[in-house]
Amino acid sequence: MNRLHALVLAAAVAGPALAAADYSFAQPRQLNGGDKAIEVESPGYAAPSLADLNGDGVNDLLVGQFRDGKIGFYKGSKGENGKLSFGAHEWLQAGGEVAKIPGVW
Repeated sequence: MNRLHALVLAAAVAGPALAAADYSFAQPRQLNGGDKAIEVESPGYAAPSLADLNGDGVNDLLVGQFRDGKIGFYKGSKGENGKLSFGAHEWLQAGGEVAKIPGVW
Protein backbone atom coordinates (compact mmCIF):
# COMPACT_ATOMS: atom_id res chain seq x y z
CA MET A 1 0.00 0.00 0.00
CA ASN A 2 1.50 3.33 -1.00
CA ARG A 3 1.32 6.50 1.12
CA LEU A 4 -1.61 7.95 -0.85
CA HIS A 5 -3.73 4.83 -0.38
CA ALA A 6 -2.87 4.78 3.33
CA LEU A 7 -3.86 8.46 3.66
CA VAL A 8 -7.18 7.91 1.86
CA LEU A 9 -7.91 4.87 4.02
CA ALA A 10 -7.08 6.80 7.21
CA ALA A 11 -9.33 9.68 6.13
CA ALA A 12 -12.19 7.28 5.38
CA VAL A 13 -11.91 5.64 8.80
CA ALA A 14 -11.53 8.96 10.65
CA GLY A 15 -14.04 10.82 8.44
CA PRO A 16 -16.84 11.21 11.00
CA ALA A 17 -14.41 12.45 13.66
CA LEU A 18 -12.87 14.93 11.23
CA ALA A 19 -16.27 16.19 10.10
CA ALA A 20 -17.32 16.85 13.69
CA ALA A 21 -14.42 19.21 14.36
CA ASP A 22 -15.14 22.93 14.64
CA TYR A 23 -13.04 24.92 12.17
CA SER A 24 -12.75 28.66 11.78
CA PHE A 25 -10.69 30.76 9.41
CA ALA A 26 -9.47 34.34 9.58
CA GLN A 27 -10.82 36.86 7.10
CA PRO A 28 -9.02 36.69 3.75
CA ARG A 29 -6.51 39.43 3.05
CA GLN A 30 -4.48 40.57 0.10
CA LEU A 31 -0.81 39.60 0.20
CA ASN A 32 1.82 41.98 -1.08
CA GLY A 33 5.07 41.22 -2.85
CA GLY A 34 7.22 44.26 -2.17
CA ASP A 35 4.82 47.21 -2.38
CA LYS A 36 2.42 45.63 -4.92
CA ALA A 37 -0.49 43.23 -4.47
CA ILE A 38 0.28 39.66 -5.51
CA GLU A 39 -1.89 38.88 -8.51
CA VAL A 40 -1.99 36.00 -10.98
CA GLU A 41 -2.22 36.05 -14.75
CA SER A 42 -5.38 35.10 -16.61
CA PRO A 43 -6.88 32.50 -16.63
CA GLY A 44 -5.78 32.13 -13.00
CA TYR A 45 -5.44 28.58 -11.68
CA ALA A 46 -2.67 29.73 -9.38
CA ALA A 47 -0.92 27.13 -7.28
CA PRO A 48 0.65 28.93 -4.29
CA SER A 49 3.20 27.14 -2.17
CA LEU A 50 5.61 28.05 0.62
CA ALA A 51 9.14 26.65 0.57
CA ASP A 52 12.58 27.81 1.64
CA LEU A 53 13.90 27.90 -1.90
CA ASN A 54 17.13 29.80 -1.23
CA GLY A 55 18.11 28.03 2.02
CA ASP A 56 18.02 31.10 4.27
CA GLY A 57 15.66 29.51 6.81
CA VAL A 58 12.65 31.64 5.76
CA ASN A 59 9.84 30.37 3.55
CA ASP A 60 9.52 31.97 0.13
CA LEU A 61 6.25 32.16 -1.80
CA LEU A 62 5.96 30.37 -5.13
CA VAL A 63 2.88 31.00 -7.27
CA GLY A 64 2.41 28.81 -10.33
CA GLN A 65 0.86 30.30 -13.44
CA PHE A 66 -1.23 28.11 -15.72
CA ARG A 67 -0.43 30.11 -18.82
CA ASP A 68 3.12 29.50 -20.07
CA GLY A 69 3.92 27.29 -17.05
CA LYS A 70 5.90 30.01 -15.25
CA ILE A 71 6.35 30.21 -11.49
CA GLY A 72 6.30 33.53 -9.66
CA PHE A 73 8.89 33.84 -6.88
CA TYR A 74 8.55 36.15 -3.88
CA LYS A 75 11.52 36.06 -1.46
CA GLY A 76 10.34 35.68 2.11
CA SER A 77 11.66 37.69 5.04
CA LYS A 78 10.71 38.05 8.69
CA GLY A 79 10.37 41.39 10.44
CA GLU A 80 11.25 42.19 14.04
CA ASN A 81 7.85 40.87 15.13
CA GLY A 82 8.50 37.57 13.30
CA LYS A 83 5.79 38.30 10.74
CA LEU A 84 6.48 36.79 7.31
CA SER A 85 6.48 39.21 4.36
CA PHE A 86 7.46 38.85 0.72
CA GLY A 87 9.72 40.75 -1.65
CA ALA A 88 8.90 41.98 -5.15
CA HIS A 89 7.83 39.57 -7.88
CA GLU A 90 10.43 37.70 -9.90
CA TRP A 91 10.04 34.73 -12.23
CA LEU A 92 11.71 31.54 -11.03
CA GLN A 93 14.80 30.94 -13.14
CA ALA A 94 16.82 27.91 -14.16
CA GLY A 95 20.10 28.25 -16.04
CA GLY A 96 19.71 32.03 -16.26
CA GLU A 97 16.34 31.82 -18.05
CA VAL A 98 12.73 31.96 -16.87
CA ALA A 99 11.80 28.39 -15.95
CA LYS A 100 8.75 27.00 -17.72
CA ILE A 101 6.91 23.82 -16.94
CA PRO A 102 5.08 22.37 -19.94
CA GLY A 103 1.30 22.60 -19.56
CA VAL A 104 -1.66 20.89 -21.11
CA TRP A 105 -2.28 23.54 -23.76
